[in-house]
Amino acid sequence: MRSTRSIVAVVLSSLVAAPSVSAQVHVAGQQALDAAVQQHVRATEQDRDTVRLFLQRSEVRAIAGQYGVDIRRAESAVATMNAADLASIAAKARQADEALAGGQSNITISTTTIIILLLVLILLIVALN
Repeated sequence: MRSTRSIVAVVLSSLVAAPSVSAQVHVAGQQALDAAVQQHVRATEQDRDTVRLFLQRSEVRAIAGQYGVDIRRAESAVATMNAADLASIAAKARQADEALAGGQSNITISTTTIIILLLVLILLIVALN
């Protein structure tokens, strides 16, 4: 009888102690989570600014005009893009911007193609959303 009581006491004490032992420990605190969210927001805004600045370039406006792309529509579309699409387009805009800023006096076919694809991609993403 005494061993049964001992066993019951051990089981009950382990059940009482179990919630505190098995309590979840958060790996990241609230400050770390807030910092991660702020970093994501900053990166998204930086991508948005990159695309906006690219669309303001005179070379891009000229090419858009030649191919009948409404640059104002593309500019307003940038505001509604999700972070993943925006990151992809910003990377392409940076690539084309580097080619244009790299001292080239005339736009090469590949840069023109990138600009056209970028403009069309912006408009397609917005049309699909």
